[in-house]
Amino acid sequence: MICLLHGYLLEGSGSNLWTRSILEALCRQGHNVHLMAQENHPERYPFISESRRYHADGTVETWHQQESPYPGSCVLHKPLLGETLPVFVWDRYEEFSRVIPMVELTDAEVEDYLARNARTLTRIVEDYGITAIHANHSVLMPQVAERVGARLGIPFAVMPHGSALEYAVKRDERFFRMAEQSFTAARRVFVIGDEMRNRVRTVLPSVPDLEAKFTELHLGVDTTQFWPVTRELRSANITMLAERLINLPTGRTAEQTEAFLDQLHVGMTDDRLMEALDSARLYDDKAPDADLIAKLAQVNWEQDDMLLFVGRIISTKGLHAVIAALPLLLEQRPDMKLIIVGHGPLREPLEAVLWALEHGDRDVVEWILEYGRVLEGEPQGETGNTYLTQAFRFIEQLRERAELDHYYEAARKHVRRDNVIFTGYLTHHELRLLFPCCDAAIFPSVVREAGPLVFLEALASGSYPLGTYFGGMKASIDTAAAVLADGAADAMRLSPQPERTVQDIVDNVPIALQSGPEVREALFRLARERYDWSSVAATLVREMKEM
Repeated sequence: MICLLHGYLLEGSGSNLWTRSILEALCRQGHNVHLMAQENHPERYPFISESRRYHADGTVETWHQQESPYPGSCVLHKPLLGETLPVFVWDRYEEFSRVIPMVELTDAEVEDYLARNARTLTRIVEDYGITAIHANHSVLMPQVAERVGARLGIPFAVMPHGSALEYAVKRDERFFRMAEQSFTAARRVFVIGDEMRNRVRTVLPSVPDLEAKFTELHLGVDTTQFWPVTRELRSANITMLAERLINLPTGRTAEQTEAFLDQLHVGMTDDRLMEALDSARLYDDKAPDADLIAKLAQVNWEQDDMLLFVGRIISTKGLHAVIAALPLLLEQRPDMKLIIVGHGPLREPLEAVLWALEHGDRDVVEWILEYGRVLEGEPQGETGNTYLTQAFRFIEQLRERAELDHYYEAARKHVRRDNVIFTGYLTHHELRLLFPCCDAAIFPSVVREAGPLVFLEALASGSYPLGTYFGGMKASIDTAAAVLADGAADAMRLSPQPERTVQDIVDNVPIALQSGPEVREALFRLARERYDWSSVAATLVREMKEM
């Protein structure tokens, strides 16, 4: 019997998406599994048949039950942790009043978190006969697995994801030592590809027999949820999406958007711009925009070229590079629409850039691009530049080539509010309907992605994916190139070099929009045959049994 440890939620991307996807695949295959996590809404996941809360006084409460539609099912176990949730990168969690980067925790707080989780895991192992434990990330779940495994004689595996290594293990000696010890004690170290394998080798070189412990669990995609549709059927998908949105909580309203944009005017001071940006953030950003149905209804889904971005709206995800390319993209493809799915602190600054491009305010465009990382909360003096590097460099290059006037003229002519649709936060229940309605999807990440799952969802949807050509994205692009006709995957590759990224977007997106329909079925076949979650789940079960 397997128990997966995941210290966070099931909704969202990255390790959250990996965890819920592998659990559902296991249950589909008839396995009964256990999950220890902080998920608040088990009713959203049909594979979770029972949910239990573990109180600090030792009492256990069953708070939700439902019938699994699959041959197998999952029991969710939730330790109650109090007000503090340690994270790698700050985000908002509805239940916790103190969400804090774990590097800022005291030793006593770290120990309290580990002890609470270890007590719960001990109870799970004893009550349910757990025979193997899978711990996500490099810290802190592996340390929980290590403690309980040593006490009860249960083997455990570790699956590192990029954020823990980058934001905890490499930044804090305490977490480096913890990771080193837990990776030494683990029977397996699951990695999603060579990028993550090399990161672990680099960060934890002294772990004994590390190479022998590595086992690849490649990324997956649920090809029963994502599939291509023709342009003629896109409106039907959007109708289903609108029906789903009707009953969801909503975030920013149309009135709030108008109030924000009304504060912007040509020639405004930096202080006034900052005031406008701050005042615009008073809404629930982890929900769809309240007027999203109306915005989607304005699109000509059968005729317009659709480009999709999905991800946190933060500097590392690279949306600013797409925004910087937009005037020249729209000059080539005037009927193109950019759909932006996600939430984050750079939404308002990038909306201000779009407003400034439309209204010819060069000062606002260049001021935000220069100070963008500060606007998202990155303090002055952090390593690296504070500005949004790719976009900032692109503007400098245009100026050096005496092409900046043409750029701003194209912006005033072509950039309009209805060319760019911010959706707010969407779950994969909504994304599975939106992805197939887009000709191309773009993921210009600034940092090496260990495993971009959204890239695979684009493949399965028949949406031509473009991404920065390094890390796990490079491996995914190379796999696609191997099965497509010669040259058909060339436009997928965006240079990660800041001097080239935006120009590559300008050059490659029109090709992707043109080529998308021609390779749609081939992309879907690749996703189904190479990346379906069922094969990943089978590998996980086999390896855990061998432990």
